[in-house]
Amino acid sequence: MAHPLIDQLRFTRSEFMRGVKGVTDDDARKRLLPMNCISWNIGHLAWQEQRYFLGFGQGKILFPEIEKDFAYGAPASTPPLKEVLAAWKAITSAADPWLDLLTPAKLQNHPVVNGKPIARINGNLIQRTIYHYWYHTGENLAIRQQLGHKRLPQFVGNIDDQASYRPEGKMKKR
Repeated sequence: MAHPLIDQLRFTRSEFMRGVKGVTDDDARKRLLPMNCISWNIGHLAWQEQRYFLGFGQGKILFPEIEKDFAYGAPASTPPLKEVLAAWKAITSAADPWLDLLTPAKLQNHPVVNGKPIARINGNLIQRTIYHYWYHTGENLAIRQQLGHKRLPQFVGNIDDQASYRPEGKMKKR
């Protein structure tokens, strides 16, 4: 049973992926300045999920190169789409079991890094990740518009069925 905030994260991830569906490797690697390319944005969100939910949450890093290549402030690059998608899928899959265990109390905990609690709580880290996804979803769709792609996703997908509002007390099974 996942917390409602986790349902929102999962829906947001699905919308991010819907926004890159059908993009070719060539188009994913095109950089329209000053924006990063689509494949870099995927790697960047993989970095955030790995940092917050694997590193802070579970004390593990699956892809050290993601930490180096896609961190905030990392130099721009145009990585292969297939590579960043594979890393993103592996990282989000590894994060999901931990995310499923977050209770309202655990969402209020400060992750401990190097023996010290960090300033933000788990719930804030999840919110930051959700909003970060929406930022890059919009950026990716803007890139696709500039590249001449047609029939792009509009607004949000099926939020009413996939991630409708529900009170915290009504935990449902995935």
